Amino acid sequence: MPHARLWITAAIAFCASSASAQITRAPAPEQPSGIVVETAVAGLSSPWAFQFLPDGRMLVTEVGGTLRVVDNAGKLSAPIARVPAVVTAGQGGLLDVAISPDYRQTGLIYLTYSEPRGGGRSGTALARARLVLEGNSGRLDGLSVIFRQKPDHASPMHYGSRITFARDGSLFVTLGERSSARNEAQNPANTFGKVVRLDPDGSAHASTPRLPGWAREIWSIGHRNPQSAAIHPATGALWIVEHGPRGGDEINIPEAGKNYGWPIITYGREYSGGKIGAGSQKAGLEQPVYYWAPSIAPSGMAFYKGDLFPHWKGNLLVGALAGAHLSRLVLSGTNVVAEERLLADVGERIRDVRQGPDGAIYVATDSSRGRILRIKPRR
Repeated sequence: MPHARLWITAAIAFCASSASAQITRAPAPEQPSGIVVETAVAGLSSPWAFQFLPDGRMLVTEVGGTLRVVDNAGKLSAPIARVPAVVTAGQGGLLDVAISPDYRQTGLIYLTYSEPRGGGRSGTALARARLVLEGNSGRLDGLSVIFRQKPDHASPMHYGSRITFARDGSLFVTLGERSSARNEAQNPANTFGKVVRLDPDGSAHASTPRLPGWAREIWSIGHRNPQSAAIHPATGALWIVEHGPRGGDEINIPEAGKNYGWPIITYGREYSGGKIGAGSQKAGLEQPVYYWAPSIAPSGMAFYKGDLFPHWKGNLLVGALAGAHLSRLVLSGTNVVAEERLLADVGERIRDVRQGPDGAIYVATDSSRGRILRIKPRR
């Protein structure tokens, strides 16, 4: 398969102030990647997330409310029983899945989803349960909701919903601002447009800021719709990628107690073309590490740590929905120094990205005939 089209764009210079964001698109790397793309799993209906189990099998969520297991030959299981009910309107559905760090001992998994709250209202919920696999299917035992985004809201949009575990076993969950309630991203009393940090039982982690007026679980505020989250393999820091409006998709490294600006500052505009907020900078509000204009509509992300692509080690991989590609971002510290756009010739929206136990990259395509693709180096 020919390598993906490379986008080569000159760096756009901003003022030298430390408050300025980086360039909107880094230049392409000096040498393009030679890759081979294979279908690892077919027959999925709008997959949203997947994770590898310790034995190499996969867990996959489908937006319509189905959780499946994929065996090592790529065969799909029957639906897992006892999955919670979900709202499937708009961007709602069964969303992320994460495997507990102590899964081998406990069998615990975590799910996020758009929970029906009555009266046409909903909210992001985090549940955990013990996964019991039996033959070609299985069930969830002891399912309990351990965290609920509050308050309830009528919009079916911007649930956020990525889960990632910190090195200490606590977990971060990204939460969207529900679109029509975007100003609530600046209200620290609720969990719209926030990142929360929780203990495995859903209670607030001890490291959360405890600032006056802040809900106890909140780690950072001022986010729009972050659907990507990963822990940096060298530093242990949380990185997220969030959807901007018309332009202004952002990479951020959320720190405790900080405000990332939405909707006061943004590098995007209204979908009508109008200005949002105060512009792109304001004192006291954090700048993104990197942003895209025009938008790529980012979804899942992963840091590459394997040996199959040795020159990719430490790179950040970000799936693009509207952009229909996989961005490979070369980092120097927290700076993006090069960007390569892969899979553009595949022509599918990329919903999730994971490194497999074999060192290959796996991506889920966002389609009613969804697939999980395996990316390997061309030899």
